[in-house]
Amino acid sequence: MPPVLVVEDERDIREVLRRYLERAGLSVLTTGTGAEAIRLLTSAPPDLVVLDLGLPDVDGTDVLREIQAAGRPPVLVLTARSTIDDRIHGLQLGADDYVTKPFSPAEVVLRVQAVLHRSGGQPGPGGPVTYGQGRLRIDEPRHEASLDGRSLDLTPTEWDLLAAVAAAPERVFSRYELVNRIRGYEYAGYERTIDSHVKNLRHKLGASGADVLETVLGVGYRLRLRRDDPA
Repeated sequence: MPPVLVVEDERDIREVLRRYLERAGLSVLTTGTGAEAIRLLTSAPPDLVVLDLGLPDVDGTDVLREIQAAGRPPVLVLTARSTIDDRIHGLQLGADDYVTKPFSPAEVVLRVQAVLHRSGGQPGPGGPVTYGQGRLRIDEPRHEASLDGRSLDLTPTEWDLLAAVAAAPERVFSRYELVNRIRGYEYAGYERTIDSHVKNLRHKLGASGADVLETVLGVGYRLRLRRDDPA
């Protein structure tokens, strides 16, 4: 699932966009500040950024400049600035598309898909993916997972956790990133509970659970199994 970073300071809008984008089969990270967006561009590079220009800490146009200067991913701008001059300015700064508020979340999804398609990041049809020479099998459309041929009976949070680390195997995810991928927004007090969900997931993975889902001390967690090449 191509990761999409949604940068929007209004929490309700941020959450609605997350839900709509995830229903379209996309992996979503969210933040409400420009500073955090710039950090995530380095630590968790997305395939596309949905960027609100009216941010509380850093002006969205400055974030857009940072993205373009670094040669980073395509950008879909969200803004209440609806004059022609504003649109032209945003496009001149490197925005790939422009949506003015108020907007339909369904329209944003369609525009995101169109930009991803043009940039070569549009997801193809879903299907089973295997890791570690077939040891781990994840079938997202069917919501099924198995390890060493044994079906895994996972809670929704355990499933989301496994899907999150499997999206980028061998990459270390911080607790913050996992909360963001699982919950889709900043949730006070939830970061430390990730440890409990990891423990439960490892128990269901069996004797090799700690080797499959590895702890990187002081950083976070990663899936140690490499994704297998498609047949």
